[in-house]
Amino acid sequence: MSYFSCFPQVWVLDANTRKHLCYLDKVEPYSTVGDIKSLFHKSYPHWYPARQALKLDPKGKVLRDDEILQNLPVGTVATMYFKDLGPQLGWTTVFLAEYIGPLLTYLLFYFRVPYTYSHSYVLTSSPHPAVTRACVCHSFHYMKRLMETIFVHRFSHGTMPLRKIVRNCAYYWGFSAWLAYYINHPLYTPPSYGELQVNCAIVVFVICELGNFSIHLTLNDLRGDGARCKSYPVPTRNPFTWLFLFVSCPNYTYEVGAWVSFSVMTQSLPVVFYTILGFVQMSIWAKGKHKAYGREFKDYPRLRMSIIPLIL
Repeated sequence: MSYFSCFPQVWVLDANTRKHLCYLDKVEPYSTVGDIKSLFHKSYPHWYPARQALKLDPKGKVLRDDEILQNLPVGTVATMYFKDLGPQLGWTTVFLAEYIGPLLTYLLFYFRVPYTYSHSYVLTSSPHPAVTRACVCHSFHYMKRLMETIFVHRFSHGTMPLRKIVRNCAYYWGFSAWLAYYINHPLYTPPSYGELQVNCAIVVFVICELGNFSIHLTLNDLRGDGARCKSYPVPTRNPFTWLFLFVSCPNYTYEVGAWVSFSVMTQSLPVVFYTILGFVQMSIWAKGKHKAYGREFKDYPRLRMSIIPLIL
């Protein structure tokens, strides 16, 4: 339903102070919220579109960029409330910053650079093969993530506030340093069942990494040229994607599996704690995605769970 019989006018007010910021005259009825942000940006160059949050009510929900003006519940004079989201960075930059840190911090402890351990152990190496294999697996995991960020993932024009990036980087970088400190410590004790435990864990780790990569490729193909899926994901000829028969987010299932196998491989309590923490967070994301699929697609398979087949 259209609310306009002529070109609408848009008033932009500060959401906190109600101060008038901008007046846009003769805006096209089919303009999107993103178009209005671009017009507002011309008056306030320091508030680029990604920093802007526009609402119809100061305490209401933020309008999406793709919402069309004439479909909004406003008359010929629309009043929008502006909130500054602060400095923003694109998702590619966010993920590169998050993943390059764990890769490098782990290697600092593996090579035992000065000030990581006592002076007598500087630039020495662990005599345990499990330590070297753990380093290879950890490095491979984050190198894969970096390559996927650059060549596989397709992101929307969304951004993340700079303050959240600092928090996320502290999480990834900090945990990587914590894990690496204990795994590469001179007093580290290898797994109880020796080579058998390490090698079995490596096999599972590689399978999960390949599965995670396969799911990311499938999701990338599903999005096409856009950033949003046009239909829900289904299994392909690739056996790793058959997990879509049972869960909505097999990429998280494989990710958790990789960290569980890394926990077994290293037999390190900090890794177990990090795995549990990651599983909790990924379960929250998976549940949200699972519900979103159900709302968007009426024929969405009811058999599927969010992250663990038949359980969760």
